[in-house]
Amino acid sequence: MEQGKVTVKSVIIALIGVLLVGVGVAFNNCAGLGNDPIGIVYDGIRSVTGMNAEQLGLASNIVNAVLAILVFLTGRKYISVGTLVYFLPYGFFVELGILLYQILAPETGGLAVQIAFSVAGCALLYLGVAIYITMDIGVDPFTGVVLVIRDAVKKEYRMVKVVFDISMIVLGTVLGGKLGAVTIITALTAGPVIQFFSGKLQRLLIQGPS
Repeated sequence: MEQGKVTVKSVIIALIGVLLVGVGVAFNNCAGLGNDPIGIVYDGIRSVTGMNAEQLGLASNIVNAVLAILVFLTGRKYISVGTLVYFLPYGFFVELGILLYQILAPETGGLAVQIAFSVAGCALLYLGVAIYITMDIGVDPFTGVVLVIRDAVKKEYRMVKVVFDISMIVLGTVLGGKLGAVTIITALTAGPVIQFFSGKLQRLLIQGPS
């Protein structure tokens, strides 16, 4: 998989994308209406290891580190600067998102607040992933695993990705991760929305304004 040129600018913009992803995952988790197919694994690991809600960032670091090592051992060509840019600060960004939620979310807001933060969480997640993809400096550990599996089974990426996401939802739920409306919504809408954002960002960040 060929990557774009890694520059200081591309790394900084990619980090902004990872920041948005981390905050989005945290908002979804804190809102309690379900996690995206990746966030539910983080939440499941957090739950099964007895970590509290504020330690979701630590759980995500553990998962990403294990996956990065797995990809390094089985598909070293997919490990790059972008992989480190993604997972090294990721846990901190999730913890920052949890702190922001605690500051911003009124305690008596009820379902309306949960929905509002879930919508914001999904939007930040989609936009963040699109920014990271647009910078094209490498892949995150989860995508790396999907690519390794794709190479092994010799199937189309999108087919492997769908099966992988479903597997992550099942695994996360079994481990105790929060399954809910957001899980289903993100599974159905993430691909098209991220693709839409990526197209817009490609023109804005790479090609420049026309």
